[in-house]
Amino acid sequence: MMRGGMRALLAMEDDLLPAAEAGTGAEALRLACELELELDLILLDMNMPGMDGLETIRQLRAAGVEARIVIFSVSDDHANVLAALREGADGYLLKDMEPEELISQIRLAALGKLALSPELTRVLAEAIRERPKPGHGVPMASLTKRERDVLRLIAKGQTNKMIARKLDISEGTVKVHVKNLLHKLGLRSRVEAAVWVLEHERIRS
Repeated sequence: MMRGGMRALLAMEDDLLPAAEAGTGAEALRLACELELELDLILLDMNMPGMDGLETIRQLRAAGVEARIVIFSVSDDHANVLAALREGADGYLLKDMEPEELISQIRLAALGKLALSPELTRVLAEAIRERPKPGHGVPMASLTKRERDVLRLIAKGQTNKMIARKLDISEGTVKVHVKNLLHKLGLRSRVEAAVWVLEHERIRS
């Protein structure tokens, strides 16, 4: 019923086209890898039979799926929110959102922004403030120009394919840069990389 309602809601928007739906994480993984369409965004539940949302995110990213992934869940457990973002999710929305706000957040996510229910923004802010800062002591100037370019495009929500086009390099080269950057800065996800860039740009300005 929830999937049917979401599909009907999205279908009412001229700029949003529901491509497929799945009832399990395994089915979502199969569809994301097999669909001829290039997906822009995947709306994913946290609690599903078989693979849960976190494991589904891991497997989607491991399979090279670059679509934006937004968790859509009834759970506002802080640990789940942070774990999802660290595993590679691009947002976390709660199912009690008003339809208009939900559509607005989905559009933000599709444009490369972080989609987050308003009541969860404090969770993310506190986590970033309280934990040891990754990349601490690694100045932006110590990175190569190419690494800085890649980081800034990540912060703008660009996918590997979009970064490759922008910088006129191969997608494989971008993947290597992203992997090396995350390792060098001690980061675990593109979301953390985006936060790192914003913090360093703010300090420098």
